[in-house]
Amino acid sequence: MIDVRKEIAAAPLGRHHFLIGSLIALIVFFDGYDTFNAAYVIHYVMKPWHLLEGQAGLLVSSGMFGFLVSSVCQGKLSDRYGRRGTLLGALWLASLGSIATALLANSFTSFCAARFLTGLGLGVLLPVGVTYMKEWAPARLGNTFSTWGWTLGFSCGGIMASVIGVFMTPRYGWQALYYVASLSAVLAVICHWALPETLPFLALRGQMREVARGLARLNPASASLYLDPAVGFVLPEPNDRIASISFLLSERYRSTTLAVWAATFFVQFGIYDLTGWVPSTMIRRGETFAASFGFGALILFMNFAGCLVCSYVADRAIKARWTMFIWWLVGALAMFPIAFANLHWLNLACVAAGGFFILGGQGALNNFTAGWYDTEVRGTAVGMMLGIGRAGAVLGPFITGVLQQWFASSRVLFLAIAIAVLLGAFAILSAGAPSRRSHL
Repeated sequence: MIDVRKEIAAAPLGRHHFLIGSLIALIVFFDGYDTFNAAYVIHYVMKPWHLLEGQAGLLVSSGMFGFLVSSVCQGKLSDRYGRRGTLLGALWLASLGSIATALLANSFTSFCAARFLTGLGLGVLLPVGVTYMKEWAPARLGNTFSTWGWTLGFSCGGIMASVIGVFMTPRYGWQALYYVASLSAVLAVICHWALPETLPFLALRGQMREVARGLARLNPASASLYLDPAVGFVLPEPNDRIASISFLLSERYRSTTLAVWAATFFVQFGIYDLTGWVPSTMIRRGETFAASFGFGALILFMNFAGCLVCSYVADRAIKARWTMFIWWLVGALAMFPIAFANLHWLNLACVAAGGFFILGGQGALNNFTAGWYDTEVRGTAVGMMLGIGRAGAVLGPFITGVLQQWFASSRVLFLAIAIAVLLGAFAILSAGAPSRRSHL
């Protein structure tokens, strides 16, 4: 009898890993792209649509409502029916929402409605992508493999939104952002042919012939062993609480679950304040159009670097919860100078620090959350974590937009980010260790 989990953990990094990582990176690329592109619409529509600051914040948040709903619901689908099918359905839905935004959104209401539809699809991609990568990762490269997959795709997507915002929207209008986003339909066709189901899920469902073929592709040197009809496979994990939200709040997981939920709510409140408001805020602070939109690309580039370094440090030097606490503490402190001074070099340094520490810490939290739960509830755990976070993402741009409207100052934006991220940093320290998990 062969332990499926041990075989995946011990497999050498090979072509099949790179295929999987590349596909997930491309899938999550569209999540990152569409998550942040609404920030580049505000500049074009505030005056024509006669929007107040709070309404402009809702333009950014509207997609997050869909994200929130689907992030919470996707766990039931991916844990019960599979990671692959859930990803494919979400890609098609996101493609439909993007083309609807480009063609039909001509007012505040129609834009928000189309963005909600898009968010229903996009909200599935990140949690399932994180779960998917974790279930293929070799043990010695667990978080690094996951980070290079979904985080690279997510960050590149956000950077591309900035590039399209700077170079194409002045000529073709903000709709260009969503014509590009609709290219996710092409990727959906490719994934129908090339994207496999994860082996732990197949094993949990008793589909051992597919497990044998998957392991043979993962580790060709042992293919003859895996395909031997006399060989059996086991997955030594429970399967009686599949997709159970109540299980996340059982004694085994409760302290970790509540800490993760609180931390991601506050941190994503700050993240979407930062990514949603910084481009238009920098224009008002005297930066050029190109430089202001370029701040979004800077945030996403630093997010990727910060997540890599945070995951590396957490794996090798400091327990994960303390690493994320330090990351978010430094990120929150970096927001105070920019709140009280407006210098170009200071704007660059503080925004870069925000991307590296605040977004980088959230990326590490996504990875570690996927590792803190068993296969039967992993998709639900990651989805619920990101769903709770999306609630913070919805409230952040809206509440901060209203505050800026009241106080007529960008200072309140950066103070709100700092306070929210500090609350998230202290929340993660209350995480307890589930049984069998020692790296918290």
